[in-house]
Formats: sequence, structure tokens, C-alpha cells
Amino acid sequence: MTDPAGTDAGDGANGSGDGNGASHVVTAFLRHRGMVLLLRRSDAVGTYRGQWGGVSGFAEGDPDEQVRVEIREEVGLDREAVSLVRSGRPVRFEDPDLGRGWAVHPYLFDCGTRDVDLSEEHDAFEWVSPTAMLDFDDDRETVPELWTAYERVAPTVRSIAADDEHGAATLSIRALEVLRDRAGLVVQERSEATSPRNGERGPREFGADPEGEWDELAELARRLLEARPSMAVLRNRVNRAMAEAGESEAEPPGAPAVLDATLAGIDRALAADDDAAATAADRIQGSVATLSRSGTVLDALREAAPSRVFVAESRPAGEGVDLAETLADDCTVTLHTDAAVAHVLAREDPDRIVVGADAILPDGSVVNKTGTRTLAIAADRAGIPVSVVAATDKVSTRDEVNLESGDRQAVYDGDASIDVLNPTFDVTPADCVTEFVTERGVLDPGESGAIAEELRDLETWQSNVEATDANPSTR
Repeated sequence: MTDPAGTDAGDGANGSGDGNGASHVVTAFLRHRGMVLLLRRSDAVGTYRGQWGGVSGFAEGDPDEQVRVEIREEVGLDREAVSLVRSGRPVRFEDPDLGRGWAVHPYLFDCGTRDVDLSEEHDAFEWVSPTAMLDFDDDRETVPELWTAYERVAPTVRSIAADDEHGAATLSIRALEVLRDRAGLVVQERSEATSPRNGERGPREFGADPEGEWDELAELARRLLEARPSMAVLRNRVNRAMAEAGESEAEPPGAPAVLDATLAGIDRALAADDDAAATAADRIQGSVATLSRSGTVLDALREAAPSRVFVAESRPAGEGVDLAETLADDCTVTLHTDAAVAHVLAREDPDRIVVGADAILPDGSVVNKTGTRTLAIAADRAGIPVSVVAATDKVSTRDEVNLESGDRQAVYDGDASIDVLNPTFDVTPADCVTEFVTERGVLDPGESGAIAEELRDLETWQSNVEATDANPSTR
């Protein structure tokens, strides 16, 4: 059963309503590698035939449970195949053509695959940028209020700032998605502003405002940069998108250039992370030791299938435990306490240390989850090579580092007068790192300084904007 984000009106008696007569429905957006799943409603349903929407259905009982039922029934994905990112406030509206009110409960799920098995309610599906829901993109007609529902669960500056579950590479993609979505909406608004009204031949009196568009998107980019100041990869990828948009032929560039740059930036970022993982997989043989949970390292280990993986638990959040459980079906995994890393290296003698990086400083030192420094120093003492797997976008342009700290109570929640330290990141010296494994191949830690210089060039868009703001006559 599908809602206006599509619903069969003929099933209305089965849907739950409220005191205002609105039918409550759920709609889920499934996201995979920056794209979302859109489904085209088939002739088997009573309303909105041929229109595109998310996975949806009547909220019969608990919407949080019903949405998972719809995902299983409509695209064949069970509970383990998707993970809830967030739910949003219901979107309420009236459809005058149907004479019916709706309350759409939106959800966003991350999905580990793009392989879906459609029910008879849909006859086609596509994985697309969410901006494809907007009118400017093509002639794909969507069910009512689909974009509004998506906006209720889409990533935001605030959600990126508050996210303590995902790594820097993932959050850099989320930042580009925020910029992409806003640019897409502005492009749609431009299209509406320049389209003739019914019966008119030329554009409306109010038209596109490239200067205003650029100013708005530049301010959003600055807010994204400030959301997680310690994440070099987020800074670099947002800076690259804005720098490339600023080089467009349009002057000023406006929203279309930012949309194109962010779409390309997401593809480039995902490819770089994939290539770094593939390069690392080629170098992994025998047994390895690691800690925390890097998506790039996880991909490398899955592809390489080492004989054994030693995983430090990575307190207090236990990312290592999650990594160990994820790898358990692919290879032999041994989980151990963080405090035992030196003992494990001395006793088990793994062939290689493989870790990710939150950032790589210009001098080649590595910022990563607390415990990386201990692991690398112990490996150096034991003569075990240390491979840091990361895209070159993780090289920081700054010499200083802002290390985030965790909750005090995660270490001690008693009543004694005790100072508590709970650093969530530490810095591993460059001389304890054997190599960086990147999308460019295997690099020496000494090469990070030259990469930092390349990335500093991407920051010039900010100074150009500041100069224009100070002297509007240069516009």
C-alpha cells in the first residue's frame, strides 16, 4: 500500500486517521552512496499511477514498525538490510482532486545495496540524486509533497554537527549532500522565476539572482565548514566543490554551478574512498590488527579477506566491537581490550597494522581514534608495518589540531572529586607510520606536505568571497 508519497485511495478504509479526518501514512527514503530510491507507481494501484515516490503505505498502528513492513513488502529488504537514520515531523496537506487529507510520516534509511525486488504496486525504480524530485530536473512527475517529506529527514548542518556515530569520510559526503540539496532547490526556484505564467510568452518580471544565490550557498558552505572544524576531509571536499563552482563560466556562478560541483564532488569522493580501499586490499596478506571502525578499512578487509583480524574494542563507544561483528562472516576475528594492544602484537605477531585516519597533518602525523598512537608505537617496537588507509582529501591544510573529547561520564560517573580526561582522538607521530595507502597509490608520510599545499589552493574561494563582500563594486 502506498501513500501520496503514494496511496491507493481505494484502501482508505484500512488506513489510520486522526480527528481532522487525515489519513496517516508512512514514506521511507532509502539512501545508498548519496542516492535515494524512487519508485514508479503501477496500474495496480488506485491513485497517482505513473508517478514517482518513496517506499510507502498506510500507518496501521505504530508508524515506526509499519515503515519497516512496507520496505520488506515493496522492495524485498529485511530489517538487517537497512538502518534508520532519522524520522521527521509528519507532512500534512489536502489533495483537492481526491478530496482527502494526508499526514505523511517521513523516514530516512541507509541501505547496503541497490538490489531491490519490486512488488506489483510499482513497475520501475531508479537510484537518483534527491534533487531529481524537483521539477527542473526532468519530466519525472512525483507524488504530492515528496520533496517536503524528504526535507524533513534530509541531512542538515545541525545533524552533521551532532553526529558522533559516523566517520569523517561519511560526514564529508553528508556535507556535500546538504550543499547539493539546497543548490538544487535554488535552481528549481530559479526555474519557476524565469518560466512564463500561463498565457505569457516571456519570463516573469522577477528572474534569477545569481549573486544572491552564490551568497546564500557560500554562507551555507561556511556553516558546514564550522560544523566539524577538526574534520579535514569535510573541509577539503566542501572547499573543492565551492572552488570548482567558482570557476564556472557564469559570473557570478550561481546555484547551477554549485549543484553540478556537488554532484560531481560526491561521485569523486566515493570513488576516492573506494580506490584507497582497493589499493589497501592488494597489500593485505596474512593477519592484521586494527581498531575503531573506518569504512574504508572495512571495505579493504572485506575485499582482502585476511587469515585473521585482531580488533581492539575502541572504548567508550565500542566501534571496534561493531567492526568485529561486521567482519565475523568474512574472516576469523579476535576482539580484545584496548589496553591489550601491545600484548597482542608481542604475542600474536600480526603481519600488518591497518587503520584509518580522521585527518593527516602536513608533517605526516595522523589524527585518529584514541588508541591509534598506542597501537602504532607498539607496532614500531615490534617491527610491524603500519598502513594508514585514507583518501588524500584527509590531508589537513592546518598544522594545528583540534582534538574532540567525549562525555566525562563515559569514564567516571561517581561522586568523588576527580578530574576526568576522555579524549576521543589522538595524534600518531609520522615516524611510527610506514605508509599512507590512498587513491593515488602508496605514499610516504613525507609526501603529505605537498598534498596539503594542493588542498590549500581550494580554500581561495573563501578569500575571493570575502574580498567581494568588502568591495561590492567588484561584482
